[in-house]
Amino acid sequence: MIEKLFLICNAHLDPVWQWEWEEGAAEALSTFRIAAKFCEEYDGFVFCHNEALLYQWVEAYEPELFTRIQKLVKQKKWHIMGGWYLQPDCNMPSGEGFVRQILTGKKYFLEKFGVSPSTAVNVDPFGHSRGLVQIMKKCGYNGYLFMRPGDGDRYIKLPADEFKWIGYDDSEIIAVRIDGSYNSSRGCAAKKVREYLKNSEKQETAVCLWGVGNHGGGPSRKDLEDLTDLIREKEKENVLIIHSTPEEYLAEIEKRKNLPAVRKSLVPWAVGCYSSQSRIKQLYRMAESTYFFAESMCAHAAVLKQMEYPQKELNAALKDILSAQFHDMLPGTSVLPVEKAGMRMLDHALEILS
Repeated sequence: MIEKLFLICNAHLDPVWQWEWEEGAAEALSTFRIAAKFCEEYDGFVFCHNEALLYQWVEAYEPELFTRIQKLVKQKKWHIMGGWYLQPDCNMPSGEGFVRQILTGKKYFLEKFGVSPSTAVNVDPFGHSRGLVQIMKKCGYNGYLFMRPGDGDRYIKLPADEFKWIGYDDSEIIAVRIDGSYNSSRGCAAKKVREYLKNSEKQETAVCLWGVGNHGGGPSRKDLEDLTDLIREKEKENVLIIHSTPEEYLAEIEKRKNLPAVRKSLVPWAVGCYSSQSRIKQLYRMAESTYFFAESMCAHAAVLKQMEYPQKELNAALKDILSAQFHDMLPGTSVLPVEKAGMRMLDHALEILS
């Protein structure tokens, strides 16, 4: 029987998918406004969100809201989750491409919020390369929260939802596969938690993600009030339900002994998308390799005092490349205008690099 349940409120918000970036930015502003209001109103509630790109949009378009979020982070009412630039495809980028994805996001969150997350979060990508373990470990992560492949998937079976994921170099992190979904429908969070408690009787501790997502939304007032009632109800049954963060749940998992070990990539999943929209895949590989080649040449020339290092220009090209890594853009699972936008970004990066 579950004795302690960690609730992680989030708002899965794809910057693009079946919509273009302008709509994604508008939804990010709306979602963050609502979440900040509830963080200020409800004692004990904490909102969790990742993806530096979305915070950059808030910083640019609604600086007053950004300042409120900075204050809430300091008060531990808003949690910077994951810490990457965005949730990328977790199979196709090069190892160095993943490193830049992580470091660019971490640098931003450290500069703007003074935090450095220790649990990586990629709940929506289509499987995960084993090579990520070594990269994440050496970037300061000790845990990984993911969803796919799920427990019912045909081609890969995992021994448990929590396990030690072992990399090629024997690096290891604790991986946690969330059960079900990272979302909940509006007004249905308490229902989801009740069903989760009912179906997870064998576990003593567990984690449940909730919040309206896929186009933003996050918490609603009805959900928060329903959950408050549920928390009080379950206290009488000696079940502790708390609003929490991925780091707090990982700290609980670290206490467990004899976690099973997994020494393989967490694939396959949705393999058909990897043959979809091939143009953006080809252009991405060209832009990525061109970036690292141009960066090396510029660094060498700068060391020899033959030129100033073009930091601003290279950063602009890199952000185009990191944006194109997005898990619905690079695999080719977005609408046609998003594919075109991704190709424009990569062409822009290549023009800078040329």
